[in-house]
Amino acid sequence: MARYTDAVCRLCRREGMKLFLKGAKCFSDKCPIEKRNFAPGQHGKDRKAKVVGYGLQLREKQKAKRIYFTQEGQFRNYFEKAARAKGVTGERLLQQLERRLDNVVFRLGFAQSRRQARQLVRHGHVAVDNRKVNIPSYEVSAGEEISIRENSKKLAVLEMAKEFASHGTLPTWLEVDRDNYKARVLGLPKREDIQLPVNEQLIVELYSK
Repeated sequence: MARYTDAVCRLCRREGMKLFLKGAKCFSDKCPIEKRNFAPGQHGKDRKAKVVGYGLQLREKQKAKRIYFTQEGQFRNYFEKAARAKGVTGERLLQQLERRLDNVVFRLGFAQSRRQARQLVRHGHVAVDNRKVNIPSYEVSAGEEISIRENSKKLAVLEMAKEFASHGTLPTWLEVDRDNYKARVLGLPKREDIQLPVNEQLIVELYSK
């Protein structure tokens, strides 16, 4: 299975904004975009072409892909599923991405970034309704309980994540008991609950051509 193994800070620099892919580092002076806010590569500093039309649509799609760490084929499948469902396609697309288990673990404050949350899920530290789930793309449903497995609660990264999450806000569609590493999905996320710098309509226009 293909996966991105290069420095993730290059992705933020390519999009020209913080995508908050590295947890606490993104809020510190060590964030590369604070020092080098231009595209990576030999000519990144010199090339500042105006992005319009297709390029603008492409950048929005790439931004969403990189925030949620999905591959092109997987992202396209999400779009096609959203296009077949009832409702606004763009909102349905973001709703599916928000319901990914790795994203939910991050939103709950059990990890400092989606990449770290993905690793927690992959390594079998997360349970859904008391059953181990090691598939990051698993889509949670309303009423399900998300928890860290008993033998994993002493992981140092969880304590660090709890401290990091104490400064943030919890989405209204989730309820969490951080001391016991348990949470419940109260409902499905609405567009206003998804605070991301993404214009989903441009993504719909791109795939609808």
